[in-house]
Formats: sequence, C-alpha cells, structure tokens
Amino acid sequence: MKRSVFLVGIVLLTTVLLSSLAFGQEIRQVGPSGYVLVPASSIERPADLGLRAHTNTQIFVGVGHDSSAPPPNAETPASVGCVYKRTTQVSGCPIHGTTENPTGGFGAVAIVDAYDNPFAEADLAAFSSQFGLPACTKSNGCFSQVYARGSQPANDPGGWSLEIALDIEMAHAMAPSAKIILVEAQDNSFDELYFAEDLAGQLVAQAGGGTVTNSWSGGEYNGETSDDSHFKVNGVVYFASTGDSGGLPGFPAASPFVVASGGTRVNRSNGNFTNETGWSGSNGGPSTYEGRPSYQNLIQSIVGNKRGTPDFSAVADPSTGVAMYDQDGGFNWLQIGGTSVSSPLLAGIVNADGYKAKSTTQELGGVYPYAKSHYAKVWRDETSGSNRGYSCKTGWDFVTGIGSPLTKIGK
Repeated sequence: MKRSVFLVGIVLLTTVLLSSLAFGQEIRQVGPSGYVLVPASSIERPADLGLRAHTNTQIFVGVGHDSSAPPPNAETPASVGCVYKRTTQVSGCPIHGTTENPTGGFGAVAIVDAYDNPFAEADLAAFSSQFGLPACTKSNGCFSQVYARGSQPANDPGGWSLEIALDIEMAHAMAPSAKIILVEAQDNSFDELYFAEDLAGQLVAQAGGGTVTNSWSGGEYNGETSDDSHFKVNGVVYFASTGDSGGLPGFPAASPFVVASGGTRVNRSNGNFTNETGWSGSNGGPSTYEGRPSYQNLIQSIVGNKRGTPDFSAVADPSTGVAMYDQDGGFNWLQIGGTSVSSPLLAGIVNADGYKAKSTTQELGGVYPYAKSHYAKVWRDETSGSNRGYSCKTGWDFVTGIGSPLTKIGK
C-alpha cells in the first residue's frame, strides 16, 4: 500500500512539474510535505535591471492540497494578527483556535501592481467572507480599482493577477477600516509602474493619508536615485518587498524613501506559535547606489555609508505562509509566501497603528530610535536564520532588519 501511494504521488508530482514548466513556472524545494511553486512573473531576470519588475510570490502546495478551502496549515488574518499582537492574545495563537481579526486603519492603503486582475473585487469578497472581515467593495466605497493610464491593462492569469489578489487581501486583513485602492499599471516596465506609483501617492493623499505598498521589485541600477522622487508624496508612507532570492536588495526597496520589507519564518509546535526566524529567501544587504539615510545613523557600524535593508519584516516563508484566494489562473484557495506577503501586511499594520506618519522618513525616523530604546516592548528580534550573504543577529541585521513589529510601532 505504501509503495502504491508513493507511486501515485510521484505520478502526480511529475504531472505538476510538466504542467508548471509549460507555463514557465518553477518547482522548488520538493519535500515529503509538498513543494514550492514560483510563478513565471516571480522569476528574476537579470537582463531587466532598471527596465522591468517581477513579483515576489512563492506558493506552497501541500500533499493532498484541496483548492476549494483554505489550506489547513496556512496562517489566517486572525492568527497573523495574534502573532504580531494586533489582537487580544490567545495562548499559542493557534491557526484554528484564533478568530479575532485585527481592527483599525485610516485613509487608504494603495497597492501598485502591473496588468489587470478582472476578478479583484470578487477575490477580496471571497477572502473577507471566509475570514469574517468587513466587506470591502466598490459599492460601499472601501475598494477602488484604478487603471493608471485610463484603459484596462491586459490580464496576466496566475502571475500579476495573483499578486494583485494577494496584496489587496493582506492589506485589508491588517487595516480593515482603511480604503483599499488598487492602481494597475499598463505593464511591468519601470516606466509604467512609476507612473502608477505617482498616481497612487496622490490618491492616498486625497483620501487623508496612509500607505502605499509595492510587492514588485527589480535589481538595483545606475540612476535609481533619480527615481526616488516617485516615493515622496506628503502624507504617504511607502513600502516595498526586498525580494525572494536571499541575495542583495532590489529596487524600490533600496530607496531610503521606502520601508524595505523583509521576510521571516513563523515557527509552530503542535499548532502553537513558538517563534520567528529569518527566512532564507529574504533579500537584504547594503544598497549599491543609495547612501545611508540619517535615520540609519544608529546602525552606521553595520551599514557603513550605504542604505541598509530591510527595515523590518513579517511572515514570508511559503511553507509557513498565509491563506489567500485568487480565482484567476485557477488557483482558488492556496498557501503563499514571499516578500510579496510581508510588504502589504506591514503596510496594513503601519496604517492601523495610529501613528499616521506624513512620510517614510518620518516613519523610520521615529521607528529606529524608538526600537533602540524599547526593543523588547515593540519588536520581535529574530536572532537565528540567514540568507545567502548574512545571518540574523541580536539587534538590526541584513536579513530581517529591526525585526517584526509587535503592538503599535513608531510611538
């Protein structure tokens, strides 16, 4: 019997491998509990430096995966809220024994992505209904879907459309009272994404302030400092994924005007949360082109004269990832990770924390010195784990930055 089950598993996995290769996806980290699938849109292409961006998603497909319901081991809005102390604490923050969702939020959280997800509103509705979050729709004024150039972009099923669904769901989960503004760029060129970025900043400012999150990234490039201007609208704090290759930081996360969002692994024992460690895929390191901002003078001995990343982090390891819903591309319910998770989560947490910083510089200018003097109170310091170039250490490091936020940050 065991041999036949094993053979069936091999046949199924082979089928998935062949199917994935046909769609340009990659299978990584195949193991007894499942495998990690990297969508084509998340595969880095070095030749695109400064020209085109990629997403930062990695899907964990467990053995016996059933897409009709959230994967049983995937983190939920309530369990994530408990882990980051955004809700009343439940011992162990068990995934299936924690039901209180995060609250709060003001103004708006804007999401900048490329291409179009024609089911974005329906995906958000399915996610909100499943986990008991407030409805966020176009009709109640909570959700808006904006085409940056005025015309509907092309669809990218299972790639950028997956990214879109993930971003709006994570932001709404952490800041359910904030408006969610999805701004879709015409394509994934940096020129089009920057055009959408400018619009997103303006829309958030018009909504009374808030945050903008970017789960896309590309490698750093000569001349990127001139593009820092796209992340400076007054009243807005910007976030961006550092990347999922475990290597050096990407852009725009390397910009000193963006909160660089790294990744962690959430560890559990018998279903109970035990700790967080650095995720091996979390990009980090000193920027190639950006100088050290004043808010990082406190860690000059680590970063030298360069901007250091990440600033802070949240769950990103796909094997301990979050539940999400995306009907475009045929995914439905799935478990997902990558720094594409941590950026919108952190943007939502900061939006809801009550500080209401007027810029990224103000946000991080408050966070760094406050973290230094109140570390244990408001931060979880990941001291184990590593990426390809650095290891987690006590205090700030190039894997998780300051760490992951607990309760209210920046106050």
